[in-house]
Amino acid sequence: MLKTRVASAIVIVLVTLVALLSGGPILLGILALISVIGYFELCRALKVHEEGKKYNALEVPVYGMILIYYGTLFVIGDVKVLLPCIVATLILLLLVYVFLFPKFHADQVMKSLFGYIYAPIMLSFIYLIRILPNGHYIVWMVFICSWVCDTCAYAVGMLFGKHKMAPVLSPKKSVEGGIGGIVGSAFVGAAFGMLMEMKVVDDPNVIWVMAVVGAVGAVISQVGDLSASAIKRNYEIKDYGTLIPGHGGILDRFDSVIITAPIVYFLASCLLG
Repeated sequence: MLKTRVASAIVIVLVTLVALLSGGPILLGILALISVIGYFELCRALKVHEEGKKYNALEVPVYGMILIYYGTLFVIGDVKVLLPCIVATLILLLLVYVFLFPKFHADQVMKSLFGYIYAPIMLSFIYLIRILPNGHYIVWMVFICSWVCDTCAYAVGMLFGKHKMAPVLSPKKSVEGGIGGIVGSAFVGAAFGMLMEMKVVDDPNVIWVMAVVGAVGAVISQVGDLSASAIKRNYEIKDYGTLIPGHGGILDRFDSVIITAPIVYFLASCLLG
């Protein structure tokens, strides 16, 4: 099992490296594919997807809107496309809901829209960060906030963890581990800021900005991790899928990245703008 997890983790890291270093259509295409899979996993978990069927009438327009959103994002390259696509998706879902009534329940419509925002929209901020000025550097902060925080939180929690962070939801997570994850992410963020100052930006402020991004992003990444766990607890599932051997589904591996990416985008845009 450990070998499988390690092998899968290596593949994930390699794909991430290729996508982030390449940028452009390669990154956008990989994100679109991950978004489609993530949306499917969430629909299945939230009982929008009907067992035994490949898809239903509520899912089809959303898959179409995922492709339209990413295509429009590639052409326009601006966060302004986000709101019109969300509104259009809601209208399409309501059309299906009304004209096929009573096939679907109102909560399925809301869950379907939530799934569209949660995976495809939130993940697209990785691309939006990548196309910012110096975005080919800043985009790595998404993974520093998520994966470095996770590693530091685990290590500190194992060594010093005494107080449970969320005893019912995640008994193994501790307050000490959470703080360790935030501090570790801020420290690595500051170090990354120093690298940016030496290589790219002649501005010492970038050091504290990256430290702030690291700390805030680490807090949000832990919220994302716990939120994904809460959904699984609510619907009594162990994993969102089986696509990644030893890790589960796309949402199991990218749960913290999904919610961290928008925060990194807005913080970087405001503090470095």
